[in-house]
Amino acid sequence: MRGCRRRAALAVLAPLLLVGCVRTELLDSEVVACREGDEGNPANGVVLLAQSVPTASWVPCLEVIPLGWDVSGLEATDEDARFWLDSDRDGRHAVEIRLDERCDTSGATRIPSDRDGMQRWEQVTSVTPEYVGTRFYVFAGGCISVLFRVAGENRAEPLGFATQGIGAVPRDAVRAAVREQTEGRLELDP
Repeated sequence: MRGCRRRAALAVLAPLLLVGCVRTELLDSEVVACREGDEGNPANGVVLLAQSVPTASWVPCLEVIPLGWDVSGLEATDEDARFWLDSDRDGRHAVEIRLDERCDTSGATRIPSDRDGMQRWEQVTSVTPEYVGTRFYVFAGGCISVLFRVAGENRAEPLGFATQGIGAVPRDAVRAAVREQTEGRLELDP
């Protein structure tokens, strides 16, 4: 039953993919989950992210979402894609996760990466009254940016969440999931 529901959701999303721009207000973190259901395939929102940046060898997703955090929206165009996370302590769009073909890391500091196959860069633009900064993960064909705008007293929580809760799946896994979920009728990269 779960497989039928995912295929139906993908069938509904497929016409939207042809439009070139999708903006959705979401309330379900499963939409951008790295692994969904028994098969462990990436969620349908991850497919939209992947299609937005066809050069990207990695696609951002959520491994976990802590209590007090919600996915608040997803936007996918033919140039980039992003989704936002709201926090009950830090407000609306406290964290934005973007996927682009490239990032401007000028002004950022390169630090050892916590992800294989990716370079990590950090840029802090403000520490008071809000912590505002961007973490970049640069890889073949793309870049994942994690933008923070947090004002809560515990600023380490969103940073820890970015390190552990925000994941990335290989494009090949997304491609295989699309093929499997549509029984070969659709391709991620036609």
